[in-house]
Amino acid sequence: MAKQPMLKFVQIERDMPEKRAADVRNTDFDEIYAEFARAKAEEQSSRCSQCGVPYCQSHCPLHNNIPDWLRLTATGRLKEAYEVSQATNTFPEICGRICPQDRLCEGNCVIEQSGHGTVTIGSVEKYITDTAWENGWVLPANPAQERTESVGIIGAGPGGLAAADMLRRAGIQVTVYDRYDRAGGLLTYGIPGFKLEKDVVMRRNKQLEAGGVTFKLNCNVGEDISFEEIRAAHDAVIIATGVYKSRDLKGPGSGAKGIVKAIDYLTASNRAANFGDSVPEFESGELNAKGKKVVVIGGGDTAMDCVRTAIRQGAESVKCLYRRDRANMPGSQREVANAEEEGVQFEWLTAPQGFAGDDVTGVMVQRMRLGHPDATGRQAPEVIEGSDYVEDTDLVIKALGFEPEDLPTLWGAPELSVTRWGTIKAEFESGATDLEGVYAVGDIVRGASLVVWAIRDGRDCATAILKRFDAKVTSPIAAE
Repeated sequence: MAKQPMLKFVQIERDMPEKRAADVRNTDFDEIYAEFARAKAEEQSSRCSQCGVPYCQSHCPLHNNIPDWLRLTATGRLKEAYEVSQATNTFPEICGRICPQDRLCEGNCVIEQSGHGTVTIGSVEKYITDTAWENGWVLPANPAQERTESVGIIGAGPGGLAAADMLRRAGIQVTVYDRYDRAGGLLTYGIPGFKLEKDVVMRRNKQLEAGGVTFKLNCNVGEDISFEEIRAAHDAVIIATGVYKSRDLKGPGSGAKGIVKAIDYLTASNRAANFGDSVPEFESGELNAKGKKVVVIGGGDTAMDCVRTAIRQGAESVKCLYRRDRANMPGSQREVANAEEEGVQFEWLTAPQGFAGDDVTGVMVQRMRLGHPDATGRQAPEVIEGSDYVEDTDLVIKALGFEPEDLPTLWGAPELSVTRWGTIKAEFESGATDLEGVYAVGDIVRGASLVVWAIRDGRDCATAILKRFDAKVTSPIAAE
C-alpha cells in the first residue's frame, strides 16, 4: 500500500521560508523571504488535511483549488500543481507574495483552527509558480483562432491585466490604456520591492505583450484620448482604473511643507529604488526619508508599506500613529510584526489633530481610548481629555486610504453612473455598467480593496464579455 502523502500536520510543524535578519533586510528593497527548496515545499504541502469542505478555498476570493495543488506539490508533480493553480488565478506568484493569507486562506485553514498551525499556502503558491517560470511552463497566450472583436481596457492594474489575459487567450483583440509609463498599476508603483520585486511584475507584462496584448502607456484618458474615442474604437470597454485619490487629513497646519501623500511617496521610492529612474522630488529630499524623523498616519497595509520604506531609506526614526489598538488595526498583522522587527515604533490609540511649523516640525496628537462598539462592531475611539502632546517630525506621510477620482467629470462622460461614494455603478459579477458595452472592475467598483479581488473581478468580467460576444455570433439576427 502506498505511503500516505498528506495529513502530516501532527508529525510536521508549520515552517515558513527563511526570513532574512531584520538588520540586513532593512537596508535594501529585496524580498524578505527566501524561496522554499523543493523538499521543504513538498514537506509543508504534505501537512494539508485534504478537507472535504476546504475553508481555505471558500475563503479565497478566487476560490483557488488549494487542496489539489498542495497534494500535487507534496507528491512532486509541480507542473500539474502550477496548471491547477493557474487555472483559477492569472497571477499566482503575485498573490503568493502579497495576499494577506492570514486573513484569507491560511486564516481559515482547518488545522490552524485545531491548533496545529496553518499550512503555508502562500509560500507554496509562490514556489510552484516561480518554479514554473524557471522551467518555461508559463506561456503567453496562443489562441487557437483569432477573433475580430476588440476590447479596450482603461487601467493596467491587476484587474485590467487579468481581464486582458483571459480575453487574449480566447482570441479577442485587446488594447490596454494606462496613464503611467509601465504597466502594473499599484503592483508596479504602489507596492514596495521588499514585498513584490519588480521583475516579477515586469515579466508578466512582457508575457502579455508576447501574447498579443497592445499597451498604450503614458496615455491619460480625458487628455491624450477621450473616453468616447475609446468606446468608438472597441466592441467593449473595461474601466479598471483603481482608486488613486488620497483621503486627506484636515486640521491646523495641514498645508505645511513636509506633509506628503502615501501614493506620491511610494511611487517616488519605487521609481528610484527599483527602476533607477531619476525622480527630482526624491533626489531633493521632498519624498525621501533619509536622515529624517518620520511619522506615518494610518493603520492599513499602505501605512505599513510607508513605514518599512522609510526605514530602508535611512530615516532617523519612524513612528506610526493609529487611533485604535493593535487588535483593531486593518492592516496585516504579519506586516506589523515585520515592521516592528525592522525598527518601526507604533503609537497605538493616538489621533493627529494638527501640525506645527510652516516646514512641519511636529504632529499635534491626542491620546485615545476604545469606547463602545460602533455600527460595524469595532470599538469607537474616544479622546482622553488633557492627553495632548506633540510628536516631533521632519516628514509626515498620510496613509489614510484612497477614494475614486471623479471619472465622469475627468472624462467628460456625465452619463457614466456612479454611487454616492463616487465608485462606478456596475453589476456584481459581470461588471456591466448602465452604458452599452462598458464594464468596470476592481477598486473603481468596490472601493479600495485587495489585489486578489481585482483579479477575480477582471476574470469574471472577461467571462461575461466572452458570453456576450458569443451570443451575438450565434443569435438569429447575426446569422441573417
